[in-house]
Amino acid sequence: MTNTTSSPALGAATRPPRDSFWTRIAAELADAIARGVYPPGERLPSEHTLAEQFGVNRHTIRRSLASLSSQGLLRVAQGSGTYVEEFAIDLMPAKRTRHHQSMALAGMRGALRVLSSGTVRATAAQARALQRPARSALLRLQVLREAQQQPLLVGERFFPLPRFAQLEAVVRETGSITAAFAAHGVADCTREESRITAQMPAPEVAAQLRQPATRPALFVESVNVDPDGVPIEFARTWFAGDRVTLTVTHDE
Repeated sequence: MTNTTSSPALGAATRPPRDSFWTRIAAELADAIARGVYPPGERLPSEHTLAEQFGVNRHTIRRSLASLSSQGLLRVAQGSGTYVEEFAIDLMPAKRTRHHQSMALAGMRGALRVLSSGTVRATAAQARALQRPARSALLRLQVLREAQQQPLLVGERFFPLPRFAQLEAVVRETGSITAAFAAHGVADCTREESRITAQMPAPEVAAQLRQPATRPALFVESVNVDPDGVPIEFARTWFAGDRVTLTVTHDE
């Protein structure tokens, strides 16, 4: 007698012990996402529908979806449903690569948006990074960058004053710090250093990135300098870890 093997339909596999139902369902859903049953951006069936499909209660389904969400495969939109995450864009913190260039290479568009601004006094760390006297005046911009209507990063950018007194207006108009530098006579800038860590985001940052506060974000501190090697920007940026890959290149 010849045995034949076929892949079981989603939800039709042999059931594991009851206490591991949710892990098996999460694995089956993850496999379905990988096979394109639920493509990027697709809304999953409701918890009620999935519960009937897998023959379990909604609490079990909710636990499975929460696990996949914490892994970055799903996102929950309150009042709308649960969706497959749409993309992960590669942003390259090289000496001259700009985030908008990385997005263009990926076929995506999105401008930098200023959330808030103001003049602050430099902390010891900021003064050291920008090679300015302690308590020097700095322009602070809180910015958000999105692509495909999804937040990629939120951050604080600090610029020496009075050199960049009009920078905010240009960024608001163009959505580009590179263009704002050019308007201030800085035709080119390079990244002097970047320090990358994984951190748990503050609740405000998590909300801006539309991710759970329990999910780590990539945190980058960086310093940009002008062609003369003078520091012109100190940045503290949080990246949505499930939507962004940071590739560090060692050029020049």
